[in-house]
Amino acid sequence: MCRICEPIAFMSIFPYIYYMILSFGITSDDRQVAFYAGMVTSAFAFAEFSTGVIWGKLSDRIGRKPVLLTGLAGTLLSMLVFGFAPNLPVALLGRALGGLLNGNIGVLQTTVAEIVTVKEHQPRAYSIMPFVWCLGSILGPALGGALAQPCESYPTLFPRGSIFDRFPFLLPNLVCAIILALGVLIGILFLEETHEKKRYRRDVGLEIGDWITHRCRIQELCHLSDKAGDANLAEAESLLIEDDEPPGYRTTDGTPRQQVSRSQSPSNAPLGPKRRDKEGLHLKPNEARKVFTRQVVLNIAGYGILAYHTMSFDTLMPLFLSTPVSREPSSMPFHFAGGFAMSAQAIGFMLSLQGVYSMLAQVFLFPFIVRRLGNLKTFRCVVIAWPLLYLLVPYLVLLPKRYQWIGIYACLLWRVTSQVLAYPSNAILLTNSAPSMLVLGVINGVAASTASLMRAFGPTISGLIYTSGLEMGYNGLAFWISGLVAVLGAFESMWMGEGGGRMDQEYMEVEAAEEDGIINPLAVNAALLAAGGREDRCGKSSTQS
Repeated sequence: MCRICEPIAFMSIFPYIYYMILSFGITSDDRQVAFYAGMVTSAFAFAEFSTGVIWGKLSDRIGRKPVLLTGLAGTLLSMLVFGFAPNLPVALLGRALGGLLNGNIGVLQTTVAEIVTVKEHQPRAYSIMPFVWCLGSILGPALGGALAQPCESYPTLFPRGSIFDRFPFLLPNLVCAIILALGVLIGILFLEETHEKKRYRRDVGLEIGDWITHRCRIQELCHLSDKAGDANLAEAESLLIEDDEPPGYRTTDGTPRQQVSRSQSPSNAPLGPKRRDKEGLHLKPNEARKVFTRQVVLNIAGYGILAYHTMSFDTLMPLFLSTPVSREPSSMPFHFAGGFAMSAQAIGFMLSLQGVYSMLAQVFLFPFIVRRLGNLKTFRCVVIAWPLLYLLVPYLVLLPKRYQWIGIYACLLWRVTSQVLAYPSNAILLTNSAPSMLVLGVINGVAASTASLMRAFGPTISGLIYTSGLEMGYNGLAFWISGLVAVLGAFESMWMGEGGGRMDQEYMEVEAAEEDGIINPLAVNAALLAAGGREDRCGKSSTQS
């Protein structure tokens, strides 16, 4: 629930952003709208870039849950400001506020990594978060397209002269704010901490959530007892109180509620070998170069390039679909302009349909492909084929009208499939390349900041290029330049690898030796952070033991 709230809020603006910019009255030229729309989209990412590392470090210090809930609350405030925006500066402020207060992308990746510690389970586990994002991306555009400008779409329910007439884009943002508030409440009551050292502290919110859950189960039990008789009521109540929740989909030893009571201190908790507090595994500031190994840097760079051109596409495509049909003559192969003049409702429906497919592909297609090709090969195949998509999309406008819808959906299908395969593969590669779990929050924070910076530059630059291209009669210029960035990502993937991280067998062997008491934890620290080869790591371990 906490994850689904953000894509609903983030994606809801895309169907109507073109018309929102027009309503501000800052330009009468349709071709200038793309630039301003890119600015609005980029404001969130620029602000998120400036605070991404800070939120990552803070999550390492105070835990994942407080940071995640703060991000949801910040997004809620952002949506309210954006909905009441009477002009472009306020709209930019609203989006930037959401980025400043939201560092959840990197923190969520860290949370998944802390829950799933077995390599074979990663494809299925890492498909869950994108699946939830896809579900939100279905609801978000549908809400945005259906609820924007309600006085025009539903005049009987929202008459002229009301607050929704003065702020025609308030309603979708208000609905998103309510959803986010519900997400914050559910997170307080039911979201568990996953941080290695913070997960056993007392959480009043979870205790209240447990009490509510227990009362609901008691009520259900009483209802059933009325039908089945009261003979076994006392026995059932005692079993209900003592029964632990069944483990969910986890590959670790479990969560605090499955192992210990929340009032227990970590020193008294019966921790499993993989969940005990590893004292001594601390990083010094001057050891950053050992944390950001070659593979970590390459994976972060690949993530940034991916974020740039995919966010550019996500911004350009609705603009391309919204652009009025051009009556100017075309000159092949590159000189042609115009779009499809689709409405916000049509675009929202189209984006929702692609979200349905994305959700299904995330659950079924991604684990199937990764099990057969592996994470690295899957990532490379996708990024190598991606530039061709950017080359072909602008030519859709030249198709006969009866074939245009087929072409549009085919390209959207291609785009969604590529993103479904690329992003989780990259996330797994980055997680596995991390030298230690204790620095994963920082690494994911840097990755999230890098991606946010690229997402900020992508829409702004692409929007400006799209506007210039329309003025010159080249509507594909922005797509083709994004394709060149995708080519750079394809070349960069050739240097990426899967070795050198904590999930390698050699790292698991060192950790197993520490758990058995064969070596000292300080030796493990040296082993995990060593920049040299395996012999150097083993030498340090044997010395300390």
